[in-house]
Amino acid sequence: MMPFPKIHDLHVARVVVATVLLVWTVLVGLDAVLAAADEVKNMGQGNYGFVSGLTYVAYTLPRRAYTMFPTAAVIGALMGLGQLAATSELTALRALGVSRPRLSLSVAAPLALLTALMMLSGETLGPGAQRSADAMRAAARSNDVIVAQYSGLWAREGNTFLNARDGQERAEGGEAWLELNDVRMFEFDADGRLESIANVGLAEHRSGGWLLRDVRRVSFEERAVTEVRVDEERWESRLDAAALAASAGGAFRPRYMSARELAQGIEYRKRNALDASEYEEHYWARWFYPVNVLALCLAAIPFAFGSLRSGGLGRRLFIGVVFALGFWMLQNQVAKLAAVYGFDYRIAYALPPLLMLTVSWLLFRRRSG
Repeated sequence: MMPFPKIHDLHVARVVVATVLLVWTVLVGLDAVLAAADEVKNMGQGNYGFVSGLTYVAYTLPRRAYTMFPTAAVIGALMGLGQLAATSELTALRALGVSRPRLSLSVAAPLALLTALMMLSGETLGPGAQRSADAMRAAARSNDVIVAQYSGLWAREGNTFLNARDGQERAEGGEAWLELNDVRMFEFDADGRLESIANVGLAEHRSGGWLLRDVRRVSFEERAVTEVRVDEERWESRLDAAALAASAGGAFRPRYMSARELAQGIEYRKRNALDASEYEEHYWARWFYPVNVLALCLAAIPFAFGSLRSGGLGRRLFIGVVFALGFWMLQNQVAKLAAVYGFDYRIAYALPPLLMLTVSWLLFRRRSG
């Protein structure tokens, strides 16, 4: 095989990248417009207005771009290759002796570079911008709740300040409640003197109010420091649980975390005998992200040598959408089966791309025969 790249490699890469970027822009734009329309229901709460809503959506664009890229990659690659096939450029390249694997490499190489950039964004810019967006929205909607970038959720109830490093909403048997993990509560007197610090293993807000479990409280008196441990206690508070739930949902949602944060969450949950399956699901989804993108695009390439040649833009777009939706539906179902039956998420995320690559290989053999 000749050294990479040649003029034909650059031409194919340029056409594919151009169509991928175009499709990507359209998909992210549509997603942002739908998100802005969805934010209308939150406007008017506290100081959260129209400008705040648009700012929130703008902050979430890196995360949306990361999510939309695999779909944009497969649709854009199919449309770009379809354009080359429709103008007989692929036929001319094949007549010049360019092999199908070489053409596939011309497509995969630029997409691999874009995928690497997306992975970097997904570990840095995306989670950070999403966290800033959640903090801005929470602060605008409620004066008693903020989301700090590195220290989690902070809330105030009178002279008591609450900090939760982790949390989630749960539902079972028709009842929904909020859980906060690894909670610290700082209580001050009227003069601003620290009276006590409480470390709480789990704080639950149900219909009956707040229930604190595994509490260790250190009280500071004038001439002594005392420590008390209790298994559980009630906390009489009028803290806005709805605002807390909304803030916790954004700040602690695993799908918005980086792989490093997810790994820390898994380690914390296993150490404290908590369910870590949701964190494991998203953790391995991050690692299989580049595999999914390349498998999708490589599996779609054989169609460019046949069915896309005589098809118009609508046909290419339809095939691309079917490929993307079919793959993500398959992967979501396999991931759900892994959650239900408890088998390794690495197997769940490896099966769909392996299946797509097998299909691609069989189609290549059939069209080469």
